[in-house]
Amino acid sequence: MVANEWLVIGMITGFLALMIIGIPVAISLAVSGFVAGYLGFGSTLFSLMPARLYGVVTNYTLLAIPLFVFMGVMLEKSKVAEKMLETIGKAMGGVNGGMGLAIILVGVLMGASTGIVGATVVTVGLLTLPVLIRRGYSPSVSCGTICASGTLGQIIPPSLVLILLSDIVGESVGALFAAAFIPGLLLAGIYIAYLLLLGLFKKELVPAIPKEEREQTSGRQLARDLASDVLPPLFLVIAVLGSIVGGIAAPTEAASMGALGALLIALVTRRLNPGLMRETLHGTLVISAMVFFILLCAQPFALAFRGLGGENMVHTLFEMLPGGEFGAILFLMALLFVLGFFLEWIEISYIALPMFLPVFMNYGTDMVWLAIMVAMNLQMSFLTPPFGWALFFLKGVAPKGITTRDIYVGALPFVALQLLALVVLFQFPSVATWLPEAIGW
Repeated sequence: MVANEWLVIGMITGFLALMIIGIPVAISLAVSGFVAGYLGFGSTLFSLMPARLYGVVTNYTLLAIPLFVFMGVMLEKSKVAEKMLETIGKAMGGVNGGMGLAIILVGVLMGASTGIVGATVVTVGLLTLPVLIRRGYSPSVSCGTICASGTLGQIIPPSLVLILLSDIVGESVGALFAAAFIPGLLLAGIYIAYLLLLGLFKKELVPAIPKEEREQTSGRQLARDLASDVLPPLFLVIAVLGSIVGGIAAPTEAASMGALGALLIALVTRRLNPGLMRETLHGTLVISAMVFFILLCAQPFALAFRGLGGENMVHTLFEMLPGGEFGAILFLMALLFVLGFFLEWIEISYIALPMFLPVFMNYGTDMVWLAIMVAMNLQMSFLTPPFGWALFFLKGVAPKGITTRDIYVGALPFVALQLLALVVLFQFPSVATWLPEAIGW
C-alpha cells in the first residue's frame, strides 16, 4: 500500500514536472498516468483503457460541446456580436459608465451564446478598447470591464464548463444550467452596480457619450437596430436554454437547434458565405478537438490515480482539516483558485475535482451547489493576475499605450467582486438550488 502511495505522489510530481518543462498538458497527463499505472498494476491498465476511452467518445451529453462551440463561433465570425455591441453601446451611451454597462450586457449575451472566454475577450477587446480610450475612459477600468465581461461565459449557461461538470458530478446538464442562471445574473448585476457607482462618484473615469454624438442616431433608428441586432441572438439563447431547463429537449438536441439557429441568423443578416462557413468549421474543429483530446488523455491519469489508492490519500488529507464539510469546501475552493493560475479549467475539472468528489459525497454535499461554486471559482482564476488567461487574451489585442499594469490594475476590482459573489453563493446555497428545485430538477 505504501508503494502505491509513493507511485501516486510520483505520478502527480511527474505530471507537474513535465508541464513545467514545456510538455503540453494533455501529453503530460497521459505519460504520467501510463507510467505510474503500468508500474502499479502492469498490463492490466491497457486492458482497462479501451472501455474508458470509448465511454468518452460515445458520451451523448458531451456531443453537445462541438454543437455549442459551432453556435458560438458562427455568431462571433458572422459579426453578430459586433453589431450587438455597437447597438447596445448607443442605447446605453447617455449614462456615465454606459459603454461599460453595454460591454457587461453583451458579455452576458455572448456568454449565453458562445461560452468561449477567449473569443469573447478578443472580440470585445478589439471592438471597444480603442473606442473607450478615445472617449476618455480610464485604461484600467476599460481593461477590467472587458476581461470581466468575457469571463461571464464560464458561469452563464450554456457554458462548456457546466456541461463537463455535469458529467463529472453525475448531475443533469439541465439542473446545472438552471442552477447557474441566477448566480450568473447576480454576478453581472454586481458588475453593473460597480460601474454605476463609478459613474456616480468617479464620472471622469467613465464619461457618457457626448449628447451631440448620441443625437446623430434617432430613437426610431435605434429601436430598429435593437430589433435587428439584439433580438435574434437573444431569442436564440432563450429558446436553447429554455428548452433544456424546461425539460423539453436534451442538451445535445437543444445544442443542434442552437447551431441551426446561428446559421439562420447569419443567413438572414446576409453574412453567410463559403468563407464564413470555412472559418466557423475550422474554429469549431480546433476548440472541440482540444477539449476531447484533453479528456481522452486524462483517462489513464484518472484510472491510475483511482487504482493506486489516490482517493484514500485524499480522504486522509481532508480528515486532517478542521471545520468538517465547510472546512473541506473552503480548502477545495482555495486549492482550485491556486490551480487556476497554472492549469486550464478542463484539466482542473477532470483531474483535480474527481480526486475530491468522494469526500463531499460522503458528507452529503449538494453536488449541484458545489458544481456551481466550482464553476464560479474557475471563472475567477481566468481574471486573476498574474496568470489569468483573460488578461493574456486582452494583452494580445490591446492597442499601443495599454500596459500590462493597466490590465492587471483594472482586473483586481472585478476579482474582488467575483469573490463577493462566491461568498454570497457559499453563504446562501439557495441562490443556486432554488431554480432547479422550483422547476422540478
